[in-house]
Amino acid sequence: MRVFFFGMGYSSQATAEALRRADPAVEIAGTVRDRNKAKALAEKGYDIGVFDGERPGALGEALSGASHVVISTPPGAQGDPVLRQHWQDLMRARELEWLCYFSTVGVYGDFGGGWVDESAPRHPVNERSRQRVVAEDEWQSFATERGVPLATLRLAGIYGPGRSTFERLREGTARRIVKPGQVFNRIHVADIGRITALAAQRRLAGAFNLADDEPAPPQDLVAYAAGLMGVEAPPEVAFEDAELSEMARSFYADNKRVSNTAIKAALGIELLYSTYREGLSAIAS
Repeated sequence: MRVFFFGMGYSSQATAEALRRADPAVEIAGTVRDRNKAKALAEKGYDIGVFDGERPGALGEALSGASHVVISTPPGAQGDPVLRQHWQDLMRARELEWLCYFSTVGVYGDFGGGWVDESAPRHPVNERSRQRVVAEDEWQSFATERGVPLATLRLAGIYGPGRSTFERLREGTARRIVKPGQVFNRIHVADIGRITALAAQRRLAGAFNLADDEPAPPQDLVAYAAGLMGVEAPPEVAFEDAELSEMARSFYADNKRVSNTAIKAALGIELLYSTYREGLSAIAS
């Protein structure tokens, strides 16, 4: 297996590590936006090129010989940058067997706290998520034309070592913002890596939600993390009184409970970290 990652970020690196644990012979290549990051990843044995989305990257054999391609680069107003810059390269990739696109549960929009699964219509409420809907459709059209299976993985809020509430508590920036009835799903980065690796091995096709088992109010997560650290949780602040950036406020416009039944059934698995409690406890230990 030769796997190429457009966007060798947090989730992609977790996937690469999961693939290597399953098969040490797997070949890993991918892209980052700047050369300093490329050098650091190359030291891990990855073949890394630079791709900023504005112009084609010099990706050569790493892309043309890839059997599996995972895309985590965000779309923009002009659509998906990978398809815009490397459509022909992907059409000519002689060994291509499988595509995976990392999307977001934000494509569903607001369901007033109700449950949603993959059959739900996509009604995004902000521009970021609208661009994801366009990109999902672009990748599905490409996969159909190319004749290869595509897994569209819709990710909930990502957390894990180095990217969790613990960091915000240590920095003094954690806040317990309370909006009655508001819940969010999350997904531990290790579950993203494991699921994507299994999907790659089985060439899974279709759209699937990657979310934990228990959507929960965000203030509960902060309080739980503070308890694990043995520190006092920050005071609760009403949503209408909170000073939030436009982007931060936009996340609260979506309120839904995301079902993960389909991906667990498709792969025959349970999550490593089924709720934020297991995930945060593992990070703390």
